[in-house]
Amino acid sequence: MPTRATEARSTEARTRAEASFKKEQRAKEGAQAMQEYQASSRAVREKTERLKALRLAKEEADKNAELIAPANGKATSTTENALKRTHPGRMKTKQPL
Repeated sequence: MPTRATEARSTEARTRAEASFKKEQRAKEGAQAMQEYQASSRAVREKTERLKALRLAKEEADKNAELIAPANGKATSTTENALKRTHPGRMKTKQPL
């Protein structure tokens, strides 16, 4: 028949084990949350960099379009100017009739 002292030690050991387990769980969850936070931050930075590059390219194309349009006497779209600079062979040319 167990005594009260034995029961108390058993209860204390169980309480310590549960506390240790909960502490480990919190540490694992915290590490996982930090990894998710860092991955999310990295994705936001990459997306921001990509969007900035696209914006700067568009602004440059618009700037070039403004410089080219008055010289030719006609305005062309930004996309056409960008294609002319980057892929001259891709522009459709009008076929003579």
